[in-house]
Amino acid sequence: MTIYNKAAMTLAALVLTASSLSALPAQAANDTSAKAVQQNKGQEKKEVSLRILGTSDLHTNFVNYDYYQDKVSNSLGLAKTGVLIEQARKENQNTLLFDNGDLIQGTPLGSYSANVDPLEDGEKHPAYAALEALNFDGTTLGNHEFNYGLDYLDEVMDDAEFPVLNANVYDAKTKQNRFTPYEIIDKEVVDGRGKKVTVQVGVIGVVAPHIMKWDRANLEGKVYAEDAVQTVEKFLPKMEKDGADIVVVLSHSGMGDAVHEVGEEDITYQLTKLKGVDAIITGHNHQTFPGKYKDLPNVNTEQGTINGTPVVMPGKFGSHLGVIDLQLAPHGQDWNVIKEKAALREINKTTNEVSEEVVEAVKEAHEATIEYVRQPVAETTAPINSYFSLVKDDPSVQIVNNAQTWYVKNKVAGTANADLPLLSAAAPFKAGTRDDSSYYTNIAKGTIAIKNVADLYVFDNTVFALKMKGADVKEWLEMSAGQFLQVDPSATGEQPLIDTEYRTYNFDVIDGVEYEIDVTQPAKYDNDGKVVNASASRIKNLTFNGAPIDLNQEFLVATNNYRASGSFPGVVNATEKLDFAYENRQAIIDYMVEEKTINPTADGNWDFAPVTADLNVTFESSPDAQNLIPADSGITYIGASTGGFAKYGIDLK
Repeated sequence: MTIYNKAAMTLAALVLTASSLSALPAQAANDTSAKAVQQNKGQEKKEVSLRILGTSDLHTNFVNYDYYQDKVSNSLGLAKTGVLIEQARKENQNTLLFDNGDLIQGTPLGSYSANVDPLEDGEKHPAYAALEALNFDGTTLGNHEFNYGLDYLDEVMDDAEFPVLNANVYDAKTKQNRFTPYEIIDKEVVDGRGKKVTVQVGVIGVVAPHIMKWDRANLEGKVYAEDAVQTVEKFLPKMEKDGADIVVVLSHSGMGDAVHEVGEEDITYQLTKLKGVDAIITGHNHQTFPGKYKDLPNVNTEQGTINGTPVVMPGKFGSHLGVIDLQLAPHGQDWNVIKEKAALREINKTTNEVSEEVVEAVKEAHEATIEYVRQPVAETTAPINSYFSLVKDDPSVQIVNNAQTWYVKNKVAGTANADLPLLSAAAPFKAGTRDDSSYYTNIAKGTIAIKNVADLYVFDNTVFALKMKGADVKEWLEMSAGQFLQVDPSATGEQPLIDTEYRTYNFDVIDGVEYEIDVTQPAKYDNDGKVVNASASRIKNLTFNGAPIDLNQEFLVATNNYRASGSFPGVVNATEKLDFAYENRQAIIDYMVEEKTINPTADGNWDFAPVTADLNVTFESSPDAQNLIPADSGITYIGASTGGFAKYGIDLK
C-alpha cells in the first residue's frame, strides 16, 4: 500500500473516532476512549515487523578476494556481506533476502565458469551456490546475466533452488514471458503476540530493456524486452489477485529521474510512484541509496523513501546490505503497511571476518580461478596503468587496440576486406568508474599474467569489425568526445574537464587515425547519442596516414559486440558487421603470447586541441597517480579531493 493510501486511511479513522466521541456524554466518552486505548494496544500486538534484505551487482565477487590484484580484499565480496545478513536476521526473525541481479559476470571467476571450465548439466553455478549458502529467497536477472547467451543462462538457472525472476523479457516467437515474472511467497512470521501468522509477499523482477542493444548478438530474434515500468504496472493487479499482501520489486535498473520515457534504461524513480509497490531493491548504477540522489523530488534520505516508498540501492560487489523494515497491520484477511524505513549497512573493511558458508560454497571455483589467472602470458617493458586514460592517450588502451588490430588483420587476411584500412576502437574500462577511487588498472613492469589481462579488459565481450566510411568514423569520435565538459576559454576560475555522468567505457579511442578534441566546443551528442548541438564539431585535424581523412573512404574498425550492437552515432551506419565470436580478452592473450615481450607505450594519436588562454582546468584520479605523472604531459597534482580521489590540473596550451 502506498503512503498516500495509508495517509487517507489514517485520516478517515481519526475523523470517525473524533465524530463518535463528540456525540457521547463526557463519562461515556472517557469509557470509550479507555476501551479504544486497550483495543489499540491489542491491535498493535497483532502487527508484524517484516524485514527485507537486499544485495545487488555482486558481479561474481563472492569471496573477499581481488582476482586482478591476486590478493585478499576486505572491501568486497558476498562473504563480507554475509556477516551483515546474519546480524540483521538476529535482530528480526521475520526476514526475507533477495538479490537484484548481475550475478554471473564481472570477475575472472565468472569468465572461468563460462569459458574455461563451462558448467555441465546438473552442475550448480558458483553464484547460485553462494546465494543458497545464505538462504536467499530469490533473485532477478541483471543485464549482465545475458552476456553469455540464453543457452548458458538457462543452464545456470535450471539448478537454482530459489526463484529467478524477470517480467519484462518475452519470447520472440510465443510472445510469452521468457522467464518466471513474479512469485508469491507465503512467509510465516511472528507477530507482536508471539503468534505465527502468514504474510503473502509478492516479488517481481525487471531489467533495463537496453539489453536488446547491449547483447543484441545474443538476443536478437530470440527475445524482446518491454518497458520496465509498464510491465510492473501490468502485473500488479495479477499479483494482488494471486494473494499478494505486499509487493517487492527487484529493479535491475538505475534510479532515473522524474520524467518517464517508454523503454528507457533507468526507471526506479518511476516505480516508486506506482500504487501497490511497497518496497524496491534496485541497482545497476553501482551507487548507493539512501545516500545518493538527494536532489530528486520527494526523496527522504532519513527514512530511505522516494515518493513514500522505501528503496535500497546497495552499491556493488557486496559493499553494502540494503535493509527495508515494514510494519504491517492486519486488515481483514490482508495486511497493510503502516510504517516503513530503508537503510544501508556497509561491510566492515577493517577485519577479515567473513561468512564461512559462502567461502566454502564457492571454494572449488575460487581456487581454480586463482590458479587460472596466475598463468603468465608475456613480459611488459614498462608499467601499464589507466590513471590518466581520460586525458591522455594511454598504454592500457593502446595495448587493447594493438591486440584487436593484430587479431582482425589475421582474420580478414585473404578475404574481400583484407585491403581495407584497418582501425581499432577501445575505451578505458577502469578509470575511477562510478565514484570508485580504487577502480584503475595498475600493472607493474615485468611478467604479465592472465589476471593482468583481465584487469585490462574486464568485460566478457567478443571481437567484431565494422565496415564504415570516414564520415562515420568522425561521428563515432564526436560521440566519444562527450566524455568532456565544455571549457570556457575566457573563464578564470576552476573548470572541471570530465563529465562524470558519461560512462568511461563509452570513451572510445580510435587507433589508426590522428585527431584532436576541442573541448572549448559544445558536445554534439548527449550521453545517449542524441544530437544536442547539430552544428558542433569537437573533432579537429582528423587525419589518416598524415592527410585529412577522406569522408567517403571505407575503413574496417575492430571493436567489440557491445559497441557493434549499440546505437552509437557512426556505428549505426556500418555497412557490414563481422562477428568473429571470439573473446576480446582472449585475443589480447593470444597477441601477448605471440609477441612474448610487449612495449605498452601509447602512440599519442589523439590529444586536446591547444587553448591559448591560461586556464584552470582540473580532473580527478587516484591519489596513487601523483608519482606516476608522465613527463611533459602538462599534468600537475593539486591535492586531495572528495570520495578518496585526488585533484589534478592539466595544461591545454
